[in-house]
Amino acid sequence: MRSKIDANEYKDYILGLIFYKFLSDNEVNYLRSIGWSDDDLKTLVEDYEDKEAATMIEYCRNNIGYFIEYKYLFGTWLLPDSNFSVADLSGALNSFDRLIGHNYKHVYASIFKTLQAGLSKLGENPASQTRALKDLIKLIKDIPTDGSQDYDVLGYVYEYLISNFAANAGKKAGEFYTPHEVAMLMSEIVAEHHKDKQQIEIYDPTSGSGSLLITIGKSIGRHIADKNRVKYYAQELKENTYNLTRMNLVMRGIAPNNIETRCADSLDEDWPKQTSGSEMGKPLYVDAVVSNPPYSQHWDSTDGEHDARFKNYGVAPKSKADYAFLLHELHHLRPDGVLTIVLPHGVLFRGDVEKDNEGEGKIRKNLIEKNNIDAIIGLPANIFFGTGIPTLIMVLKQHRDNDDVLIIDASKGFVKEGKNNKLRACDIKRIADTVRDRASIPGFSRAVSRDEIRQNGYNLNIPRYVDSSEAAEHYDIYATMFGGIPESEIDGLHTYWDALPTLRGDLFQSETDRPYATVKANDVTRTIEQNMDVCSLKRDFADAFSDFADVLHHRLITNVSSVQELTEQDNIASDIFCRLQEIPLVDKYVAYQALSDNWQTIVNDIETIQTEGIDAIRVVEQAYKMVKKGDEEIEVPDGLKGRILPFELVQCIKFQAELDAIRAKQVCVEEIVSLLDELRDNLTEEEAEKYLDEDDNAKFNKKAITAGAKVKDDDVEPETKAKLKEIVRFWNEQSKLNKEIKADKAALEELTIDAIENLSDEDVEMFLHKKWIDPVCEGINGTLSAVFTTLEKTVVALEAKYAVSYNEINRNIADAQNELSGLIDQLTGDEFAIKGLQEFNKLKD
Repeated sequence: MRSKIDANEYKDYILGLIFYKFLSDNEVNYLRSIGWSDDDLKTLVEDYEDKEAATMIEYCRNNIGYFIEYKYLFGTWLLPDSNFSVADLSGALNSFDRLIGHNYKHVYASIFKTLQAGLSKLGENPASQTRALKDLIKLIKDIPTDGSQDYDVLGYVYEYLISNFAANAGKKAGEFYTPHEVAMLMSEIVAEHHKDKQQIEIYDPTSGSGSLLITIGKSIGRHIADKNRVKYYAQELKENTYNLTRMNLVMRGIAPNNIETRCADSLDEDWPKQTSGSEMGKPLYVDAVVSNPPYSQHWDSTDGEHDARFKNYGVAPKSKADYAFLLHELHHLRPDGVLTIVLPHGVLFRGDVEKDNEGEGKIRKNLIEKNNIDAIIGLPANIFFGTGIPTLIMVLKQHRDNDDVLIIDASKGFVKEGKNNKLRACDIKRIADTVRDRASIPGFSRAVSRDEIRQNGYNLNIPRYVDSSEAAEHYDIYATMFGGIPESEIDGLHTYWDALPTLRGDLFQSETDRPYATVKANDVTRTIEQNMDVCSLKRDFADAFSDFADVLHHRLITNVSSVQELTEQDNIASDIFCRLQEIPLVDKYVAYQALSDNWQTIVNDIETIQTEGIDAIRVVEQAYKMVKKGDEEIEVPDGLKGRILPFELVQCIKFQAELDAIRAKQVCVEEIVSLLDELRDNLTEEEAEKYLDEDDNAKFNKKAITAGAKVKDDDVEPETKAKLKEIVRFWNEQSKLNKEIKADKAALEELTIDAIENLSDEDVEMFLHKKWIDPVCEGINGTLSAVFTTLEKTVVALEAKYAVSYNEINRNIADAQNELSGLIDQLTGDEFAIKGLQEFNKLKD
């Protein structure tokens, strides 16, 4: 597509085709589920004179909402004898629009409008357009669309496309896509609030790709077994993005009667409305509202003071619609509902409450006085694509039993990925748990009373209430002058001494006449390891997790066919937290991250096993890699791999001797390379000129060396000939070893393939344990080791901080000056030079 269309339009073609593939696959899978064969599929034609064909059209329209002829199925276009052209896709999209079932119009009508309208941009003529489409179809043929994935497929592809191409097109991608981690955090808050409900309605008035709604719905699904008890309302201004919302919801397997969408301006045209009964036309109230509206957008606030959404709170400024979106959403919230919205930090402090009768200050005051704001969560900067501004999540409710506001500064918890910052699983869980428990944690969160907010003039700026800044480095003046470590700074490590009472005495020696100490341990690491309280803590930790591996094995491997991802992860996390309850110093969220780091691998494997059966573990298949070919990257075969079990894992367990033998030969090759480098460096200048490559003197001239080593006359000096023969001998040995290594690797691969394909049931369980359970347990065990490593580094740094005092430096300077003076006094020489040195010597005084 490059050079044919703008980069920001790539997504419209790719996502549209992926969705068309989904619809085709969905129809085929549905018909196969009722007994249709591949030959039967060929009878799918739009022929109303054929009674059976006409009946089938109506059957599909009534049951899946649409009908696609065999010739228009995505899979048909991939057949070897297919003569696919751009006309086929155009015809397919027109046909799809005509054949939508009556009850499904609201979901599918004009859903391919953007794709259809843009086909002509793909080339100057039908032939070039067809070539572009064929390449796209081949590219996306393996993208999964069956809804079994734990992730949002369209959202995932969409995120990739906008992160790689939207910036090039000068678009603000952050307006359209909410990063998965932020969506997960919002979904955790909503799911916790509604965990006891068995039916729920959720609404996003700026739905974008629909990723927020989908993530919320998925999290709620942990508590509601029937996903058709969740109803989705979505409104989006931009038509192509609105179509994407509908595609995304449909691809997640949501029933059409649970999807209500609208393409319109949420602020200009209030929606959703009741569609039936005596309340018809009145505002619809939902259980949860979630949104990431465009930040500080201009809007038409005319007559806003008369609008039911705004009149009790105030009207947002025309230049900043942030509070307009918030009040619109709050208006549609049920009394027991919850609202989570992403906003810029400006909403916390913009507008003067005392001076402005309208605007953001008044709105903020009214939200506080009406007790709507439940929590404010400050997020890390650079967390959204396309914008580096810091953002926050505000949590609001119509009715609350408490009247404080929980303020969380979560801006410091993230991992950097490229140019963006990303919330980790442990960060998300820490925040969600803090919201749930309304916990006040120094430097992280605080429940702030309404009186305190009033005293601050309704300014909600996070640093006013939570100080997450790191303490400035403190230097003790006395210790700087005279040495010693201040006891006050050692006291600062009280969390360690509270948990390990004897360790402080093992590490530090207090001075009797002043509040200072020295490090008495010669080996800090060894002293920590051997301390009785440390050893006791290690035993307690080991006891707490003594059966954890077995519990995980039973949950994930023994019961692999019935594992449910979200509920199982919650159960395991609760188990980890419970085991750590009596273990000091270990951060339970760091331990949780060890589970999360490995969870996706586990879930992917479980998904494959649940889909294909346990024998999927015994499958060896073709591996692929991407290689550059001209200006394009293409996929090419790259050996074989286990569908679930990596060759490396199997080899380490079953064929370690073979691996060791190969490694030994590789070491020999490395030694030969080193010896050849040494021989090259020892060549004389004359030899180098003759036997090294003219263009690169780091390389041997193989032809010249081989010839020189063979000549029988005296043209080559004996010493030189010996060197050449040695080089040739090393080359021959290196070649022989490389051939053996290649053969050994091929033989090992055959052994590995045979081992995987013939695994016993006991082996299957053992290897799954090695791949899934061991990394989690190792990660959790590493959390305690990390605690002691951090303490060791802190103690060493504390000792180094005051290792050399100012007095000691002065003494060293004085000693050096005296020594220099003595040396100068011993010098003899020219009269005037001596006088000059004597004057220089006086300078030290």
